[in-house]
Amino acid sequence: MRYAICNETFAPAAKMPWEPWPFEKQCRFAAQLGYHALELAPFTFSRDVRKISDDERKKMRDTAAAAGIKIIGLHWLLAFTEGFHLTSPDRAVREATAHYAEALIDFCADLGGKMMVWGSPKQRDLKPGVEIEQGMEFAAGVFRSIMPRAASRGVTIAIEPLGRGDTNFINTAKHGRRLVSMVNCPNFMLHLDVKAMCDEGRPIPDIIRESRGVVRHFHANDPNLRGPNTSGLDHKPFVAALHEIGYDGYISVEVFKYDPDPETIARQAIEYLKRVYV
Repeated sequence: MRYAICNETFAPAAKMPWEPWPFEKQCRFAAQLGYHALELAPFTFSRDVRKISDDERKKMRDTAAAAGIKIIGLHWLLAFTEGFHLTSPDRAVREATAHYAEALIDFCADLGGKMMVWGSPKQRDLKPGVEIEQGMEFAAGVFRSIMPRAASRGVTIAIEPLGRGDTNFINTAKHGRRLVSMVNCPNFMLHLDVKAMCDEGRPIPDIIRESRGVVRHFHANDPNLRGPNTSGLDHKPFVAALHEIGYDGYISVEVFKYDPDPETIARQAIEYLKRVYV
């Protein structure tokens, strides 16, 4: 399997005792540890990707290539943005969200990336008065409208089910698969995250098997908001299920607690991935 790590591990939004790492250092260190790729959070570069110039994009792409690491794509797509919301009852807001999503697609493709994980829980919450069915239609409409751009740039968008403590919309893989079916495009698929699947209260291997054919990306983490196996959760059954369904994408490390430091987090995670995710 191929291993990736989310770059906000090295440059989180939260204030830490250590300074955010420059992108070049992120790339070099991740490659040295044995990661194959980085998954980028746009906010670590700009609050608005439309402000990132072509020259800056080329420099980022060249920096990763020089370090021997790939950029697989983006996640935390709408974090720290303003005026965007996937399920807003305001059509103008949904249209603005779609336009910005197209800008994200271009940014992703310009960096050589092919995957965008759509999480962004607070920018998809169902607002008061919006029922689940209406929210699904609103979201499907936004995604259908951007699929031509995604297809033309070779980018897949993967909806990320998230736990009930994060959002009230798309909390299970079953709901995620339903949205995939509604959008009905090969460039719109499903992302699975171990922490989020733990919230479903069902065996994670079953969730993985039920998602056969639509899973395009996978986050390895634990429900304690740290890296894989930091809470004693055994990931071996998840790996077996991924092999069973023929998953051939990346295993990407995503954490939400950034202590004690990036070196420790990244090193401990890759050591576990190399032992178990094989």
